Amino acid sequence: MLVSAAAATAMAGSPSTAGTAEPLVSVVSADQRTGRLVRSVVPTTRRETPAKPARPPAPAAAAPNAAPAPTATATATVAAIAEAVERAAAQHSLPPALLHSVIKVESNYNPSAVSPKGAQGLMQLIPATALRFGVSDVFDPADNIQGGARYLRYLLDLYHGDYPLALAAYNAGEGAVAKYGTVPPYPETQNYLRLVARQLRESAPAAAEKPQPPAAPAAAAVAVAQDDTRHVQAVVGEDGSLRYVSQ
Repeated sequence: MLVSAAAATAMAGSPSTAGTAEPLVSVVSADQRTGRLVRSVVPTTRRETPAKPARPPAPAAAAPNAAPAPTATATATVAAIAEAVERAAAQHSLPPALLHSVIKVESNYNPSAVSPKGAQGLMQLIPATALRFGVSDVFDPADNIQGGARYLRYLLDLYHGDYPLALAAYNAGEGAVAKYGTVPPYPETQNYLRLVARQLRESAPAAAEKPQPPAAPAAAAVAVAQDDTRHVQAVVGEDGSLRYVSQ
């Protein structure tokens, strides 16, 4: 059986077939009785057009001000930092609120933070200080917190429990405190003491809601100044409580 392509094209575009439900082609075949070639028009089988895959539904739009949900990793990191702070505070006889306040001001709880001066990790230890206090991995939260807590404990012992001097040395260096014999008059260091004091003040209500152990008989340690280190001081008790007094 032979099919004429030209005839098929002509028949498909002719007015008589344009409106039919199925396309037509011209077919030439031999008659079984006479042997002559006979042309006939037959409909072709319509091919079904594959259905397009359905599009997945668009995700629901988030609220403009909605905070992103915390990931499991972020939640685990926060819990690990809190646990490391509690452990280091207990080991080195420091108020946990003090370590949290220093971490907040130094790195805002970013374990990977690096300052322009080369301070690294949660408590922003410079390489020499990290080496001095046995920190092998400054970007490991627990290791960094241990090193920072050891350094703060050393400074508090060095300055006989004077929190402003200890924190000033933590920020500006022991040499700067030795040079002036008091908190150095550096704007950065003065502001650092105020920021740490503010964090201590803000953490006090949360600490007050937790059950507190009986207060130790030792006197409370003088902490950082709230606004002016010469007139107002924050007092952190050994149980982690905080109050302010005027000199």
